[in-house]
Amino acid sequence: MNAVSPPSGLTTKTGLPLSLRRPRPSDAQDVWAYIQAPEVFSNLLQLPHPTLEMWEDRLKNPPPDSFSLAAELMLESGPKVVALAGVFPDKGGLRRRHVLHMGMSVAVEFQGQGIADALMRELLSYADNWAQCLRVELEVFSDNARAIGLYQKHGFVIEGTKRCDAFRDGRYVGSHIMGRLHPKADTLMTGFSTQNTPK
Repeated sequence: MNAVSPPSGLTTKTGLPLSLRRPRPSDAQDVWAYIQAPEVFSNLLQLPHPTLEMWEDRLKNPPPDSFSLAAELMLESGPKVVALAGVFPDKGGLRRRHVLHMGMSVAVEFQGQGIADALMRELLSYADNWAQCLRVELEVFSDNARAIGLYQKHGFVIEGTKRCDAFRDGRYVGSHIMGRLHPKADTLMTGFSTQNTPK
């Protein structure tokens, strides 16, 4: 699927030119390089020492009906992909076709520069206006305050917490289940009000 062209003229908080576009297999080198940082892979369900071949395959063969974006900065050394994000169909079959799952990663040295915010806006615009999506959901480690704050800014709410959800750096850590409904969800549903969603 292709949405409308991503916005142009974006910059980071430090003024670096930023573009959002669909990922290419040739981006694997950049993604592989930044995702090896412990601060990145440890907040995902990834393992240390990913292979370049794994990322080449992922970018060459994305899941069916998924929609991903790469964030590319124009640096003095040339263009560089510093973040990757996407939404993916639920595996629950026909009755959960209205649900998309979201994932995101940003290079350590470019976190806090508004890149994740720009990716989030564009992915949610795609979900709301092009993908017939009523609900977007994600999971985030409960100690990842920066990511939780970003998701809440864009309308996600914590719907539950899974204790000891994953093993990370020698310890079990919990995660939050977060969900966001379409801004016009009340007109699309029966028997449920978005006013009753968790705060």
